Amino acid sequence: MEQQQEGTPIEQALQDYKQGLGNFTQKMPDIAKKYNAFTEACFADGKLSQKEKQMIALGISVYSQDEYCIIYHAKGCLDQGCSEEEILETVGVTAAFGGGAAMSQAVTLVQECISELDGSGSQVQ
Repeated sequence: MEQQQEGTPIEQALQDYKQGLGNFTQKMPDIAKKYNAFTEACFADGKLSQKEKQMIALGISVYSQDEYCIIYHAKGCLDQGCSEEEILETVGVTAAFGGGAAMSQAVTLVQECISELDGSGSQVQ
């Protein structure tokens, strides 16, 4: 049975990532378990808050031009209570370091994520 795709392109990208990660986990459970434990530890509250860590991850994602991670961490920023201004300041700093390529992601995909995921009631988790 074919799965019906619903939602915006941003929401669909999040769903595709989640599905791909699930498939990887089924095929490589030991690696997935260790990777998940590592990332959970990295993103846990510590000297830096989860909010600050999501902003760092978003900046790195923008710099590295990783669209799935940009979407995932833009959502993470919003989920952690980042304002639009905090997100744009984060990607502004990234653009200062990453130049035009980072700025192009900031003014397109990041802003699209803010528009679609901030208060949209997105069901993708």
